[in-house]
Amino acid sequence: MKVLIDTNIVLDIFLNRQPFAQAANALLEAIAMEQVAGYVCASSLTDIFYIARRQTQSISQGRQAVEMTLRLFQICLVDRSILEIAFNSELADFEDAVQIACAVAAGLDTIVTRNPDDFQTDLIPVIAIADFCNN
Repeated sequence: MKVLIDTNIVLDIFLNRQPFAQAANALLEAIAMEQVAGYVCASSLTDIFYIARRQTQSISQGRQAVEMTLRLFQICLVDRSILEIAFNSELADFEDAVQIACAVAAGLDTIVTRNPDDFQTDLIPVIAIADFCNN
């Protein structure tokens, strides 16, 4: 199964954010064991760097978060057509719209997130990480 991992889940893993880290680490283990192919959007890496650096107060930690993401996940490209599709979707959250457009364009099976209600789409299934990990 090929899944797009929401940016917040990657941050939960790297920053050990509680109470979310346990489910995020279970998903990471499934990816490491090649039971699941994990993807993130290219645009998520800038957010991951910024938030990890800001929360840890360390450029080195921000870089480490990006390095880990590049090592563990496949990267969905973000180009003009993805951005236009996302923009024209008129979703309130542009970042979520970009992730949906990336997942659809890459032919992924689902999006895994902590907040499935934020991803209002019929284009691709969206599942809560807790539900995904329990299956």
